Amino acid sequence: MKVCTSVSEFIKLRKAGSLGRIGFVPTMGALHIGHGSLIERSVKESDTTILSIYVNPTQFDNVDDLANYPDKNSADLELAESLNVDVVLMPTYEQLYPDHYRYSVDENKFSQQLCGAHRQGHFTGVLTVVMKLLNIVRPSSAYFGEKDQQQLRLIEGMVDSFFLDCQVIGCDTVRDDDGLALSSRNLNLTVEQRRKAPVFSKALTMLLNDDEVASSLSDDGFKVDYIQTIGNRRYGAVFLGQVRLIDNVELNGGLIKCGVNEVAQ
Repeated sequence: MKVCTSVSEFIKLRKAGSLGRIGFVPTMGALHIGHGSLIERSVKESDTTILSIYVNPTQFDNVDDLANYPDKNSADLELAESLNVDVVLMPTYEQLYPDHYRYSVDENKFSQQLCGAHRQGHFTGVLTVVMKLLNIVRPSSAYFGEKDQQQLRLIEGMVDSFFLDCQVIGCDTVRDDDGLALSSRNLNLTVEQRRKAPVFSKALTMLLNDDEVASSLSDDGFKVDYIQTIGNRRYGAVFLGQVRLIDNVELNGGLIKCGVNEVAQ
């Protein structure tokens, strides 16, 4: 496994050829089994799998959230190698933002809803860094988790709108045995908060309207950011202490689906 710590080093490697069909998994590190599932799919479907590890400051609306984001670079590299990643790209802010963020990518509709309504500038930062990374890596396919459903849909729309030659592939949410969607931020939960966290995922599957689900979570000690159903999907974001959790479940064919759990309506 090769580790590239500069954009120019990676571009030189890419231009040398022989990478074949590139699969790309962009991450902010603190890798878990959910990331592993994206990597495994890329390895299966691609000639070369590229993993990026970069904590992107432009998508954080809270400086404390950025400061507290887990840093596990050594463990991340060990996991990446064990999963047969070919190249890891670990750029710096100066390399990715030589313009000091003068230029950005905006979406002016769906990005203003759900998480975007509560995190000013978040999706502008996400779309900008993903655009930069896709232009650097030039993958045939890029893999994203469906837990971040809003992010996935916005990236799909950006790729289509700017005619980028890349297939965006959404991968199923990976959950712990108790139903909690895996997330790097779960590492910041206390033991007590971790025991309570699965209540959030289960509440999204309740046969109640959005306001009733939000009220139930508030009664259980969560600070509710939003619970909102759009189309056939219910989205939610809550706080446990200082840790923000997001999740979504599909409402399909009279069933509320959450991982392997199904509740008949």
